[in-house]
Amino acid sequence: MSNTAPARGRHRSRLVGFVVVLITAIAVVLAGCSSGSAVTEDGKVVLRYQGTPSQVRWYELASALGYFEKLSLKWVGDTTSGPQDIQSVATGEIEIGGAFNGSVAKLQQAGAPIESVVSDVGSDGKTFNGYYSLEGSGIVTARDLIGKKVGINTLGAYHEFAINEWLHRQGLTDKEIESVQLTVVPPLNTEQALRSKQIDVGNLGTIFKDVALKSGNLHEIFRDTDLIGALSISTTVLRRDFIEKNQDAVRDFVQGYARAIRWAQLHTREEVVDKFVQIIDKRGRNENTNFVKQWKSAGVPTPGGVIDKKEFQVWIDEAERLGELKPGVDASTLFTNEYNPYSNGTYAPDADENGRGGTKAGA
Repeated sequence: MSNTAPARGRHRSRLVGFVVVLITAIAVVLAGCSSGSAVTEDGKVVLRYQGTPSQVRWYELASALGYFEKLSLKWVGDTTSGPQDIQSVATGEIEIGGAFNGSVAKLQQAGAPIESVVSDVGSDGKTFNGYYSLEGSGIVTARDLIGKKVGINTLGAYHEFAINEWLHRQGLTDKEIESVQLTVVPPLNTEQALRSKQIDVGNLGTIFKDVALKSGNLHEIFRDTDLIGALSISTTVLRRDFIEKNQDAVRDFVQGYARAIRWAQLHTREEVVDKFVQIIDKRGRNENTNFVKQWKSAGVPTPGGVIDKKEFQVWIDEAERLGELKPGVDASTLFTNEYNPYSNGTYAPDADENGRGGTKAGA
């Protein structure tokens, strides 16, 4: 049985995305976006979140490093979908969620009361996503993808945006781009689907890319850093009403989160991996630590995950071009760096995780 689920065209993808955001917007209204946050016996605000199996979120690292004082994290389950994660924030099921910046823009423009507060996932020279064909397949350029099947992990999210933008920049017409068949393939199955020729091109990242490349016989067509350079591609969001009513907890959350990213940016790979393994072992969820042992870099290029407007603008421009967003979206309204110590003047932009060193802006 095939492990791939072929897309029924981009129009269906966009329709599904519209229905999802519409349902979410209605749910927001029905839920009333209640911000009656739970508080622990010692007065800490409880922030609920969904984790990722066998991985460590930055705020989980921040908690393990002792960077939070005014909040307590509560794990309520796992998710593998960014859009679902931020929809759960919008409907008040959880307080913390993260997703691709294009998905954040779409959901917010659909009426969801969410705001990005810190970058969480990015691509750099060590941590990136590549798009691969089999050696000898003849698929080496953008034009070679016309009419071919390209395996990505989900529709309507980062990799659909990335492949469409790359094809557009390579000179393909909208009609030609439309003919590229985006096919949903779980990352675990992408290499197998590619080698068995169920798909013609596969997106590979993290440990799945490392394992596949070691086996050889793959041709790299492009990588996302060719398209966007070193750039954050995802942010963590909170509900606006939660931010307004829990300023101290939000400030504590973002400062600890940012410091955890900075800790990982400055410490050795061995130190980071050891800490990740300790966190996974301690939480006792019967998870595999092999994934985090392949960690190479934080991916997020800015110190402490400070959000750069261009990390939203590139995807807004594409969505407007494709008619998925109305023209005139102001990227600066989608996020805030107000609570990030590496942006608000608390620390120098290039200081360490404890605010030491670096040069203050204007000094």
